[in-house]
Amino acid sequence: MSSVPAGTDTVLVARDGDIATVTLNKPGRLNALDLGMWRALGRLFTAFDADESLRCVILRGAGGKAFAAGADIAEFETERANAAQAREYGHRVEVTMRALSHCRHPVLHGACVGGGLEIATVCDMRICGESSRFGVPVKNLGLVVAYAEMKPLIALVGPAVALEIVLEGRVFGAQEAREKGLVNRVVPDDQVEAETLAAARRIAEGAPLVARWHKRFARRLADPRPLSPEEDDESYACFDTEDFRTGYRAFLAKEKPRFRGK
Repeated sequence: MSSVPAGTDTVLVARDGDIATVTLNKPGRLNALDLGMWRALGRLFTAFDADESLRCVILRGAGGKAFAAGADIAEFETERANAAQAREYGHRVEVTMRALSHCRHPVLHGACVGGGLEIATVCDMRICGESSRFGVPVKNLGLVVAYAEMKPLIALVGPAVALEIVLEGRVFGAQEAREKGLVNRVVPDDQVEAETLAAARRIAEGAPLVARWHKRFARRLADPRPLSPEEDDESYACFDTEDFRTGYRAFLAKEKPRFRGK
């Protein structure tokens, strides 16, 4: 077992070799996100990004009923009672969303039953159970989805579907979420954790430098600006790595490669 960054009572973190698991731990309130949880997530994923030994992160919710049922409404009276407070709160959310999105290690969103779409949209893969439910019914609270929260939703499903989700505020099931592109994979409820861990292990067994490059390339290609010659050259930098030589030799020898991230 490797060292683990400190979590909190409501955001647990565990490490099993090169895979870290982060669990939102407020099941009595369906893991609704409060300010302390947003801060803890930001700290954790900033630390994960700097951890060379890490290969993949799993993000899940405790209790088996929900990943995260959105914001903790009970906190609004003290933390988001007016526009000034909401702006400060929103900036904290944006910092955490950026830490999640820019973490160089692949992030899997598993055991998702419920809301928490803000976080789900900035993960690299989403695996859910057949009974999972999704939606953004903030119209019923008189709230908007801020720019920083809307942007990854649009990037994931497109503007038309994103507007459908926020304008109707309808809660829908896993198969529809799959059709809309919100999730990558729908599995039986009792297999979500096993499938998520299996996916994380498949990622962790691959060349870590390649996973990091693919994440960066995907993010860069979302930018309409033309690639620079230096960026194009980076597409071929893998051929100068030890990981490439390890993988190539293992393939010829019909052996399982052991990548070192060099």
